[in-house]
Amino acid sequence: MAIRTILHYPDKRLRTPSATVTDFGDTFQALVEDMAETMYAAPGVGLAAPQIGVAQRLFVIDIAGADEPSDLRVFVNPRILEATGELCWEEGCLSFPGVTEEIDRAERVTVRAQDRHGKTYELEAEGLLAIAIQHENDHLDGKLMVDHVGMLKRRMIDRAMRKRAAEANA
Repeated sequence: MAIRTILHYPDKRLRTPSATVTDFGDTFQALVEDMAETMYAAPGVGLAAPQIGVAQRLFVIDIAGADEPSDLRVFVNPRILEATGELCWEEGCLSFPGVTEEIDRAERVTVRAQDRHGKTYELEAEGLLAIAIQHENDHLDGKLMVDHVGMLKRRMIDRAMRKRAAEANA
C-alpha cells in the first residue's frame, strides 16, 4: 500500500472522463488499497481515482465518525439510478484544499455499482453518504465542485487555486 499524490485544481487531468473498469486483478486491488490509504491520510471521506491521476470509474468512501469503526465502501463503475429530494450541504474536496462551498444535491440516491471484486450491488443512501456518492461520481465524469456554484464564486475559487498552484511551483 502507498499514499498517492492527490491532484489539485486546476490540474487538467481532473476534467478527464474515466474509463470503465474491466480488470479486477492484483493491480486493481492494489489501487483500491492505495486509494483508501490516501483518503484516510488526507484525511477525507471520499476519493475518486481521477483525483490521483487514474482515469478509471472507481471511488472509495468512508463516512464513519472518528469514534466509529471504519466503514470503507468501494464503488466500481457506479451508476446513479435514482436521485430524489434536495439538500444543501457544505462540501469540501481533497482536490480543492481549504475550499468549502454550499452545494445543492439530491437528498437520497440509489446507486448500482460493483464491489472491488466485480460483484454488482445496489445501495440506497441518504444524507452524507448520498452527498459523497454524488460528489465522487461527478469526478468520474470530469465534473468538479466548482461546476455547482455560481460564476462569481467559481472565478474566486479558480483564482485562489491558481495562485496556490503558482506558489507551490515557485
